[in-house]
Amino acid sequence: MGLLPEAVADLGVDLPAGGILISAYALGVVIGAPLLAAGMARIDRRTSALWLMALFVIGHAASLFAPDFTTMLVARFISGLPHGAYFSAAALAAAHLAGPARRGQAIAWVMAGLSVANLIGVPLATWLGQNSGWRWMFIVTGLFGAATLAAVAWLVPRVPAPPGASVRSELTALRSPALWRAIVVGIIGFAGMFALYTYIAPVFTDVGGMAPQLVPVIMALYGVGMVVGTLVGGTLSDRSARRTLQWMLAIVSVALACFSFTAPWWILSLVPLLAAAMAASALVPSLQVLLVDAAPQAPQLSGALNHSALNLANAMGAWVGAAVIQAGLGLQVPAGAGAALAGVGFLLSLVLLRSRNT
Repeated sequence: MGLLPEAVADLGVDLPAGGILISAYALGVVIGAPLLAAGMARIDRRTSALWLMALFVIGHAASLFAPDFTTMLVARFISGLPHGAYFSAAALAAAHLAGPARRGQAIAWVMAGLSVANLIGVPLATWLGQNSGWRWMFIVTGLFGAATLAAVAWLVPRVPAPPGASVRSELTALRSPALWRAIVVGIIGFAGMFALYTYIAPVFTDVGGMAPQLVPVIMALYGVGMVVGTLVGGTLSDRSARRTLQWMLAIVSVALACFSFTAPWWILSLVPLLAAAMAASALVPSLQVLLVDAAPQAPQLSGALNHSALNLANAMGAWVGAAVIQAGLGLQVPAGAGAALAGVGFLLSLVLLRSRNT
């Protein structure tokens, strides 16, 4: 996202067309997560992770050398295909190795990579791309993918698939009403955060009057909140994933509402922003646990659907924020719309997620 202006200038397309490149990756995640996860149901988790990371590296190599917009679009879609299935395999392997009592924490440590990416990787890749050429981001990401391949091969033991696992058994997860209830709650509730996050830079600069040079600092602060929230959410999920999800949705809703009121004073708005970032990130491991518990016979597919849900939430939140802005309501209002979405997700969680065990 940070290098989109440089990308569209090099590829010879306008900014809206360039935005499709971001959507292509997200679409790859939504489609690839359930298909690849179900297709690899009988494969050892370590082997699955290796194959999926290899596809990730290939997709970024293709992006690096893509000569035109169409080729780049296909390469970005391919790059997104293994995303959700990889995190599902990695989370399941970590949960298996950690044991039932600490599976929430193990999943959180795996998911913390996404948070660290926002804290360190995104600002550094943006800076490198601005100073050395935007395609450098594909080189950096590809090298990290290759390093991950080596690390998984060297450090991760074999984690066999559950006995009787198959594509058919994984697809039975789609029959679980509890699975779909959790997905609906996750999509609507998490979309609230993206209604603000998509437009966070102009909100701070145009509404709050902050100097544009401080935007990377804001992004880093948001990343800190994500890291802390992910790890705290993992610990709380081991106690009760359902209650953790519900409390975090409530906090996100309140924090976004507060942000909407404090946006004209950017220093004041840092407090609700950090609270929202922490609570939204704590949702991720709790939702993962709920999805796996909703379809225990299909852990690979149900875990991958977590990432499909989060990417759909990304799209929904961005669309709601855009609709609010296009309606002429101003940049301050998307946070309020996000608070409403998170509030609806919270209310739905009270109605749809009822279990004594979670």
